[in-house]
Amino acid sequence: MRAARNRGESKTDVTKVRAGIPYVWDGKNEDERPLTREEMQAGIEVYRKQRGRPTGGDKESTTIRFDRDVLAAFRAGGPGWQTRMNAALRDWLKTHSRE
Repeated sequence: MRAARNRGESKTDVTKVRAGIPYVWDGKNEDERPLTREEMQAGIEVYRKQRGRPTGGDKESTTIRFDRDVLAAFRAGGPGWQTRMNAALRDWLKTHSRE
């Protein structure tokens, strides 16, 4: 790395790209056509909408404390333990009145 720097080479290829000739599309292969600014922005927006929690869910985040042995029993079942715990609570609600 030090030898490359002594020769005047950059750590990245940014300087080489900036010094080079800009890319010019030959108009033959559509797959090699550079994206327009609008196409790039549209792709960024689609990507951003895919991130995070799904919208429209009926779940609510909360903080609750359970005994360690209860949590250990559900976690021992592996991934999906929160879903199984939710199902167990839902089954309990079916057999008990909601007062």
